[in-house]
Amino acid sequence: MIEHRLAPLQFGFGNNFSSEAVAGALPIGQNSPQRAPFGLYAELLSGTAFTAPRAENRRTWTYRLRPSAASAPFHEIDSGRIRNAPLRDCVATPNRMRWDPPVQPDGPTDFIDGLATLLANGDPALQTGVAVHVYAANRSMRARAFANADGELLLVPWRGAIDLVTEMGALALSPGQIAVVPRGVKFRVEVLDGVAQGYVCENHGQPFRLPELGPIGSNGLANARDFGAPAAAFEDEATATEIVLKFGGRLWSSQLDHSPFDVVAWHGNNVPYCYDLARFNVLGTVSYDHPDPSIYTVLTSPSDLAGTANVDFVVFAPRWLVAEHTFRPPWFHRNIMNEYMGLISGSYDAKAEGFVPGGGSLHNCMAGHGPDLTTYQRASTADLAPHKIENSLAFMFESRYVFVPTAYAQTSPALQPSYDDCWSGFPKGTLP
Repeated sequence: MIEHRLAPLQFGFGNNFSSEAVAGALPIGQNSPQRAPFGLYAELLSGTAFTAPRAENRRTWTYRLRPSAASAPFHEIDSGRIRNAPLRDCVATPNRMRWDPPVQPDGPTDFIDGLATLLANGDPALQTGVAVHVYAANRSMRARAFANADGELLLVPWRGAIDLVTEMGALALSPGQIAVVPRGVKFRVEVLDGVAQGYVCENHGQPFRLPELGPIGSNGLANARDFGAPAAAFEDEATATEIVLKFGGRLWSSQLDHSPFDVVAWHGNNVPYCYDLARFNVLGTVSYDHPDPSIYTVLTSPSDLAGTANVDFVVFAPRWLVAEHTFRPPWFHRNIMNEYMGLISGSYDAKAEGFVPGGGSLHNCMAGHGPDLTTYQRASTADLAPHKIENSLAFMFESRYVFVPTAYAQTSPALQPSYDDCWSGFPKGTLP
């Protein structure tokens, strides 16, 4: 196991961090010296094109016991329930869909085996779009590591604590926190509380970054200083390890005769990171009308169309409602973006029932949605004194590209066949 696995985090989004598990392992003043300290191997991990603008460039130098190139060929294995767009056997739907939480695994299941894809859009080969997965695991990954060449992974747990052991060090993750693993970084998931379940956004586009604040100014939403990067830690173990690689939408396997977590030191900004959603600085109206959900954006992956995201990660956190003489929950709306919504804990203020932690909903572009009848009636007659939404943590993956439900999502027992019923019974407006 990695020593000092929960060493203090380094904080600050996008910083050029540096960390060494052994004093003197990190060269000073030269990225790739003729001979790295202690006979380590200098290896560059590039998360963007070499010529990407400096402000957008992601790269990390690692100094490891063995180079990653020292590996056997990969062979394709069963991809289980993992899918990616383009989904040749499925079509996009204008219908609204909602799912209950997936059932817990029957037998021993680790993170990889417990992944199932609900939705996908774009094309990883073209570096566009995202896939939405759920995971359910009841055992740690044993002599096994995972890496994704198709995109970076945003993990959103809703049940159970995990340790996310990566090449650059380990991150402790519990419901209410998130983590991002860059494209190609090897990691394993260790289950700490019996069963771990959560959501995963696989981002094929530009790496996640903090959104621009525009007229908001220089403060608010997610602050860069609240994001944590791991401290270097390594395994010097001659233990046979399977490397499972997601490449081209399929899973591939290779064998190592040692642990891949052998990075002794590193420096750069292309590293795994975590964030506690409780630190999100919620902004909202103090006069009237519900603000657009974009004001709750934690991270964004821009697309080539300015102001329109490949995917936004949006969080609806505990917050005060103080607006006067206005409808406070989200209004009825149709919009150009495509939304997958999940619930981490508590209840969501726009739904009275049917939307529970671990569940999710899909509203593709121009699909009318909004509060159910019970919520509408309650909010229309509520006393408009200041009110705090508590015990509620919901999120949204919002993409410019239409989501296509997988066959698994369309046939899952968790799919709610009567979701549309929550909008039935609205009385007709009465004209004078």
